[in-house]
Amino acid sequence: MKVKGIRWWMVSLVAAGLIINYLARNTLSVAAPTLMKDLHITTEQYAHVVVAWQLCYAFMQPVAGFVLDTVGTKLGFAAFALAWSLACAAAAWATGWRSLAFFRGLLGLAEAAGIPAGVKATSEWFPAKERSVAIGWFNIGSSIGALLAPPLVVWALLRGQWQLAFVIVGVAGIVWSAVWMVMYKHPRKQKMLSATERDYILSGQEAKHSEAGAPKRSWRAMLGSRDFWAIGIPRILSEPAWQTFNAWIPLYMMTERHMNLKEVAMFAWMPFLAADIGCVLGGYLSPLFHKYAKVSLFTSRKMVFVVGALFMIGPACVGLVQSPYVAVALLCVGGFAHQTLSGALYAITSDMFGKNEVATATGMGGMAGYLGAAAFTMLFGVLVTQIGYSPLFVVLAVFDLIAAAVVCLLAKSSDKAPEPRWSGAGGVVAAK
Repeated sequence: MKVKGIRWWMVSLVAAGLIINYLARNTLSVAAPTLMKDLHITTEQYAHVVVAWQLCYAFMQPVAGFVLDTVGTKLGFAAFALAWSLACAAAAWATGWRSLAFFRGLLGLAEAAGIPAGVKATSEWFPAKERSVAIGWFNIGSSIGALLAPPLVVWALLRGQWQLAFVIVGVAGIVWSAVWMVMYKHPRKQKMLSATERDYILSGQEAKHSEAGAPKRSWRAMLGSRDFWAIGIPRILSEPAWQTFNAWIPLYMMTERHMNLKEVAMFAWMPFLAADIGCVLGGYLSPLFHKYAKVSLFTSRKMVFVVGALFMIGPACVGLVQSPYVAVALLCVGGFAHQTLSGALYAITSDMFGKNEVATATGMGGMAGYLGAAAFTMLFGVLVTQIGYSPLFVVLAVFDLIAAAVVCLLAKSSDKAPEPRWSGAGGVVAAK
């Protein structure tokens, strides 16, 4: 049986995996106020727990990317998802900040494959013109996971067991791994893919994504290339904002804005809903800029990144407002901003690196970003008690604006993508 538009079902499956991936990591931040009290964890010790996850995640990303490029998207993603699910559930048995940091470190090692696998899957299943849209759709998984964490954790807390939330997410990840193994196949092997759609996908890809013998550079060669630093430096500068949102927003609402647990459950998910919008809208902005601004597809990705960076000025103003609800609204602008520019940077990465190195490049860029995020988190855990949250939000906005300048100056496309000829309702007649 042939399934029309099956490439969109594949990206939905990737998004579901990312939802569970981010649900696993965000469960901690929402449970933090209660968990810290139960386990007698200080704010500085909580920062150490967060950094343990970030460092393990950071150093594992290029390794996870290499594994995915070596064993393939299907087996690699399933194995890592199973591992992160078990690590997430194990956190329910933590007895102090050290054991919690250990389990979260294991989680970071396994979760490192999530984004590289998503970028690799979209590079396999989508032509260049649609890739930013597909990345936007799978990237909403990161925001939906963060969005679902507050109600899930509060539900568990109201039943007196924060541990329950970690176990539920772990079980969900195990189920997803099984579904992924059954459903996912490369377009060349997917029997439910029609010949017309297969031709459309493959004819619309750059040679480095469609050719069987596409080159693969070594880690050293990639690390020494301009291509890597064009994505690596922006990752270092932009990732601290997203990690700050994920790890600190619930605590910010309770300690700085004096919200109670019920209000946190009502409002903590909103910045991540805005982030979902940024994922999707950012994906569609690229082809719109390409069409109406008469720029290349690659330049349109850069323009989307700049738009996202400019919107980061919103959360930088959070210290200027008195109302906690206006503060939440500005954090929503920040969530929208970051996921807009983040999706654009993933699209830029998929444009610059071929099919046998795109997961590795994504992982290496992710490592750079999370090392930057870990360093910022260490400072955040110390400085937040001394100078407050507001100046640190300003710093995050400045980082993103600098990142936009770096992308515009350094990122160069080396391969012209085929331009598909569209035929209504998302279809295509042929590639030019």
